[in-house]
Amino acid sequence: MTDAGYDEWLAAVDDGEGYYLRCAEGHGSLPPRRVCPHCGSTDLDRETLPATGTVETYTVCYVGGPDFEDEEPYATAVADFGDVRLTGVVRGVDPEDVAVGMMVEPAVGTNRTTGDDLLVLRAR
Repeated sequence: MTDAGYDEWLAAVDDGEGYYLRCAEGHGSLPPRRVCPHCGSTDLDRETLPATGTVETYTVCYVGGPDFEDEEPYATAVADFGDVRLTGVVRGVDPEDVAVGMMVEPAVGTNRTTGDDLLVLRAR
């Protein structure tokens, strides 16, 4: 099953061509949006996603849901990438070493439980 818009976006991130959508007011959002969630504008431009972001908050999951049981323990973080924030599983560092302010880069990884692609934030 595909998720129109999101799968295209994830493939772009995987190719190193990540992007986000930006309205004329400067609000950023992620596909598959067709309307700015902040102001309702339908005039959205495709902008290049910054190569790195900064962890704003995170949580370490020791007991994940059924779709993440083979990932345990893992850290999920929200990272600031300028006009947008991305949420993903942090990889490349022990979950206990994730910290607010840590630099991360967006990438695509494989969910060890389901085999599906997922957004990961690689520690730098």
